[in-house]
Amino acid sequence: MAHAYTPGLKVTKGTLLRKSRILPLKGEVLVKAGDAVEPDQVVARTHLPGEVMMVNVANQLGVPPEDVAECMIKKPGDSVEDGEVIGRAKSFFGLFKSEAKANMTGSFESVSFVTGQAVLRGAPIPVEVKAYIHGKVVEVIEQEGVVVETWASFVQGIFGIGGESHGEIKVACTDPGQKLTEEKIDASFEGKIVVGGELVTAEALRKAIRVKARGVISGGFNDKDLKDFLGYDLGVAITGHEDIGITLVVTEGFGEIAMAQKTHELLCGLEGKTASINGATQIRAGVIRPEVVIPFEGTADTREASTVAFTSGLENGSPVRIIRHPYFGNLGKVSDLPPELQVLESGSKARVLEVEFPDGKKAIIPRANVELLED
Repeated sequence: MAHAYTPGLKVTKGTLLRKSRILPLKGEVLVKAGDAVEPDQVVARTHLPGEVMMVNVANQLGVPPEDVAECMIKKPGDSVEDGEVIGRAKSFFGLFKSEAKANMTGSFESVSFVTGQAVLRGAPIPVEVKAYIHGKVVEVIEQEGVVVETWASFVQGIFGIGGESHGEIKVACTDPGQKLTEEKIDASFEGKIVVGGELVTAEALRKAIRVKARGVISGGFNDKDLKDFLGYDLGVAITGHEDIGITLVVTEGFGEIAMAQKTHELLCGLEGKTASINGATQIRAGVIRPEVVIPFEGTADTREASTVAFTSGLENGSPVRIIRHPYFGNLGKVSDLPPELQVLESGSKARVLEVEFPDGKKAIIPRANVELLED
């Protein structure tokens, strides 16, 4: 019998993870295969080209573009300072001088004898790629980056904001149904990854930023608070680049949704361990999930357990999460899998399933609108 399989969020106590740490353009790799690395360790670096500015030399000197060459003081590759003279023209037997000056600090790149404009480029912008996780370099990609491998506990979220960070796990909510409020956060959470329960309030998130926590993991977050917190609508863009001083990973969805019991138990059991966290999210093409990685020394037992893949697909009783309106973020279990196509409200036909929610209510939902909860 065929199965319907919908990839879902992964929550596992032990798995072998590989993370590619790649530069945006070719540069220098600073480690070699077999090296042990730490989250803050720079494994590769490069320089992005600086900002480009134009100077209309012909206009400033009052000469035609074809005469600019003999007026230039600077040559391609020379460094320049903001306000420094880069070209000079004389007139009336040398009695009067016109000067063209740089409008930025950087280097003189070129000049066009057609337009009479000079190109100045700012200082190169250094870019560093860090290891992100505790692990071992298993592959070096020449001039581009590395692949870091680690045995770890792994939790994927449904939504997040903020970039890569790391810190020690500290539990604020001992029950997955508790709200993470500002009263539960104090100075002891500085540098920590805060484990909540149900909803994290906007006030609690701001308090976490004030005490310099590194990250927050929560079951839910109020979507109305999100715009207020960020100051703008996210739309469908990828998250993870927000400069908010903290990383948030939401494991279940928007609203007052308790963190899954097994997820909460896993995180609580790892209190005191160092975790790497990333809020980057993209739910359209090229799905990217926010994540929490807690590295550990793998054993034969954990290796064997972690290599067992969930391959049975969707079937009656499978736990699922709804990922589209109007039930977005709700958890339930499959109660029926009708094999025939059904007509949707839009008029199109698709395979559907019946989901039973914890309160006993049921709904017919397109199979593409759910994800399987992997455990």
